[in-house]
Amino acid sequence: MRRAGRVVHDVLQVLRAHVKPGVTTLDLDQVAEAELAKVGAKAAFKGYGGYPAVLCASINSEVVHGIPSAKRILKEGDIVSLDFGAFVEGYCGDSAITVIVGDKVDPETARLVKVTEASLHEAIKVVRPGATLGDVGSAVQNAVEAEGFSVVRDFVGHGIGVRMHEDPQVPNFGHAGKGMKLRAGMVIAIEPMVNAGKPDVLVLDDGWTAVTADGSMSAHFEHTVAVTATGARVLTE
Repeated sequence: MRRAGRVVHDVLQVLRAHVKPGVTTLDLDQVAEAELAKVGAKAAFKGYGGYPAVLCASINSEVVHGIPSAKRILKEGDIVSLDFGAFVEGYCGDSAITVIVGDKVDPETARLVKVTEASLHEAIKVVRPGATLGDVGSAVQNAVEAEGFSVVRDFVGHGIGVRMHEDPQVPNFGHAGKGMKLRAGMVIAIEPMVNAGKPDVLVLDDGWTAVTADGSMSAHFEHTVAVTATGARVLTE
């Protein structure tokens, strides 16, 4: 799983370098597919439930599962969430980053991106044997709501291993001390999805793209995290 996680990390860093005004989300998908081919890894997303691309690319008010398109052109001041997964030797890695397009972004949007990433790291800090899924979710929720933003509740993180989505579900909200206890050897994907406005989302007619119901900006970060005897080991960094 560490090898799969490393592939996912490396591809996301290549994609980050390609994000700039004028680039389309289809361009980014093609870069990701080419990078997979170079290392002989298998796309986790393409074909999953009929999804047509190797990358999810979600711009501004798009929360998750944005389908790459030649018509979706990045502009100065946009943010784009890039969610990507890969299989290596039968095991899956899954990670996401949100990237600011260009050099000029609204300060509140930049703060949203920073807080979302920070909430992921707060959740990772509590991962250890004996901690609960409620500890993980409340760490995200507390970090986000303290900054005046909201946590998406319609989509959650997940277990991961020989399949991309496994039990248990890993919510980004909850109560400390509640829920399933983590055990050494478990691997979970923790993925805060955070809205500048209210938490409600809608799914567009394409059946995939989820957007904020109020049109506010949304950011998304994710890591694949192993539970070890000594705490968390992030497999996608």
